[in-house]
Amino acid sequence: MELYHNPRCQKSRETLKLLEEKGVKFEIRKYLEDTPDRTELKEVIDKLGIPAEELVRKTEKIYKSNFKGKDLSEDEWIKAMVENPKLIQRPILIKGSKAAIGRPPETVLEIL
Repeated sequence: MELYHNPRCQKSRETLKLLEEKGVKFEIRKYLEDTPDRTELKEVIDKLGIPAEELVRKTEKIYKSNFKGKDLSEDEWIKAMVENPKLIQRPILIKGSKAAIGRPPETVLEIL
């Protein structure tokens, strides 16, 4: 299992703590430093079962200044997130063919 994690994010830290308390074994991926490429991000989106736009953090400054109100394709949203990883919603737990966004943190327990 892999956790897309941002140590500065409260929900990400809460999800990390929850998984550790449950004794779950997983690898941490600090996705702001180790950004997924287009193929990896597309796979995560497919595992989540959502359109790419739903993975975008709409509270981020870069979203508001560069993307708000734009009608982008799936590939364009993926490209935007790869080029601006702060736009990627977090945390994301990936297990095999499934993934879950930890908002709230307990959501990730559904795929264990």
